[in-house]
Amino acid sequence: MKKALLASLLALASALTASASIKTRAVEYKDGDTVLQGWAAWEDGFKDQRPGIIVVHEWMGHGPYARRRAEQLARLGFTAFAVDMYGKGVYAKDHEEAGKLAGAFFADRAAMRRRALAGLEQLRKLPFVDQDKLGAIGYCFGGTTVLELARAGTALKGVVSFHGNLATPAPATEKPKAAILVLHGADDGFVNPGVPAFMEEMRAAKADWQVVQYGGAVHSFTVPEAGTDTAKGMAYNKAADRRSWEAMRAFFEEIFSDKPAK
Repeated sequence: MKKALLASLLALASALTASASIKTRAVEYKDGDTVLQGWAAWEDGFKDQRPGIIVVHEWMGHGPYARRRAEQLARLGFTAFAVDMYGKGVYAKDHEEAGKLAGAFFADRAAMRRRALAGLEQLRKLPFVDQDKLGAIGYCFGGTTVLELARAGTALKGVVSFHGNLATPAPATEKPKAAILVLHGADDGFVNPGVPAFMEEMRAAKADWQVVQYGGAVHSFTVPEAGTDTAKGMAYNKAADRRSWEAMRAFFEEIFSDKPAK
């Protein structure tokens, strides 16, 4: 009887979560003279403080994909803000243009960090955000970006990189404040050369870090729009997408917990 009652309560909680109203809004802000437009997502109707997470887009730019991920985070109970790294309305028409847009930030890591911090500040301004429980996730170019925030010593509980480039000209020299989770396609030919150096960097900095690799997955394994042809080096992998999202959930559950680690 007790098991049946527990199952019923869990089913009810799941149904209530699924039916929760998710609110979204575009947020215009600036980094210096550059006008940016992000996307806020949160669960409506609560009054308690919730952990806040920024989402940094892939190299194409701020678009539907990053917004969708922000909304998924909101359904998990977080307040999320999909940041804009390139400028309001700037979205690459192809990979060549995306390479140029992202390349400017790969060449100037200080600018990358500053632009991401402008988005983090917008997250802090959203209602009911717990200022002591902040995190960041990023995809591809965005994964690199959140790792740069960690390297800079930004006061975040944790960062998660999904198929991000791990190399940097400015490695961490002190232990990052943020715990670091790297979710990586084991067959990602673009990123694999930088994995050993990243691990050594994390060891030297005495960081709290993890690297999880997914067999058979290449670059962009969480992006359905990448298609399924792994020969191109960028392809969607449904299993790796699901498993990496669950790994992220467990990571944030741990680092946002008020209970001390055993």
